[in-house]
Amino acid sequence: MGNKQITLFLLLALLISTTSCGLKKRIPAGMESPAILSQKFGVRVTPQDNLHLYTEASKWLGTPHRMGGSTKKGVDCSGFVAMIYREVYRKQLARSSADMLKHNCKKVSRNGLREGDLVFFSTNGKNKKVPTHVGIYLKNGKFVHTSTSRGVMVSSLSEPYYLRTWITGGRVK
Repeated sequence: MGNKQITLFLLLALLISTTSCGLKKRIPAGMESPAILSQKFGVRVTPQDNLHLYTEASKWLGTPHRMGGSTKKGVDCSGFVAMIYREVYRKQLARSSADMLKHNCKKVSRNGLREGDLVFFSTNGKNKKVPTHVGIYLKNGKFVHTSTSRGVMVSSLSEPYYLRTWITGGRVK
């Protein structure tokens, strides 16, 4: 091989090694792997997603519902959302779903939802404009929340119950 070929070969090898390493995003210490998180949440989680959000929420999966609760012994929907937001985003939210929407959020359409946005529902059948339930949007139409019957879990916005009770999305200010 001549000098030009060797130089070209070395440049090509350098280019391949730097771009392939540059495509991988490191998983921060203390975060679960995207593969494990994907299994837990039923959506494909990648290193580009907010692994802190998914990891923290995964610690709460299965926690039973307890009205007014805010611990892993029992938590309600707004308590769960407030705890996740404090841990992941370092933001203090109001304690009720209605106050979260009123004081902490800018409304967002269902089509405009992004990872970490809040999703609000009216589940008591009374006033369709006042939220009584809140969750955190993940991706691909899935959100994590506290169900009164099943505790902290992942659901789909396309389920008939959530289509019927939907109010709005909210982006925390």
